[in-house]
Amino acid sequence: MKTILITGGSGLIGGELTKSLQQRGYNVRHLAREKRTRDVEVFTWGIDRQEIESGALQGVDVIIHLAGAGVADKRWTEARKKEILESRTKSTLLLSNELKKGSHNVQSFICASAIGYYGIDCKGEIYKEESGPGSDFLADVTKRWEHITEAINDQAIRVVTIRTGVVLTARGGALQEMARPIKFYVGAPLGSGEQVISWIHIEDHCNIIIKAIEDVQWEGPYNSVAPHPVTNKQFTEAIAKVLGKPLILPNIPSVVLKGLLGEMSSVVLFGCNVSAAKVMDAGFEFKFVKVEDALRDLLKGGGA
Repeated sequence: MKTILITGGSGLIGGELTKSLQQRGYNVRHLAREKRTRDVEVFTWGIDRQEIESGALQGVDVIIHLAGAGVADKRWTEARKKEILESRTKSTLLLSNELKKGSHNVQSFICASAIGYYGIDCKGEIYKEESGPGSDFLADVTKRWEHITEAINDQAIRVVTIRTGVVLTARGGALQEMARPIKFYVGAPLGSGEQVISWIHIEDHCNIIIKAIEDVQWEGPYNSVAPHPVTNKQFTEAIAKVLGKPLILPNIPSVVLKGLLGEMSSVVLFGCNVSAAKVMDAGFEFKFVKVEDALRDLLKGGGA
């Protein structure tokens, strides 16, 4: 069975993906900033120093690159924006340079990206993988991030870029941030409420990555989103319905969110209708097609 090296393996997505891969019999190892006790073998790297522990790539068939500073974890100061960008570009460049040295058997490189690639100026268009990039901060980050993988592809290594939507999990992330105020009767749609959320259940997202490992016909960008996106208002109402809580308050005005979050408010005030057609045409079958089913699984069955 193949050996998989994951960066960002201890994060929300990396942790779930690690378990899914192990259940399928894959040998999984992590590349991390420091060695910690985990259920997998851990090698270290220093992104700023551009160093990787000797032997990290030995015997590895596939690299899954998930590492990157959280986009919505902190307010976007100039220093934070630099960290968001460089945690992705420098880490990918380090992996690319390490692969150039040879003496490895890596056949596939699967790199995380984001649907932020398409930008925030969304005017009713349905965005597909061939759509051009946006011009805002996150679009620039993802564009520069993906550009570095081209050098890896030039090494005759198959590169798949997973443009990820809003991943719904039971253990943190966007869903928990939106569900918390609703549980305490202070939830409300954000801004106009009409911005589109292109979401995906964590289980389907992990399975898309696994499909990218196993189907060697996959190459280039693929959107990891469910087939039926919803508006922020619809999403908020669906959470309230599943939790059995009323929505009492009016929409939270955009000006309030901009005051609280600054430039980072674009993450919640804008959204894109992103197509899942390519992954479905490539044979992927979703388990969670409708947002209500995903929410029931995560908010009730998932113990959130």
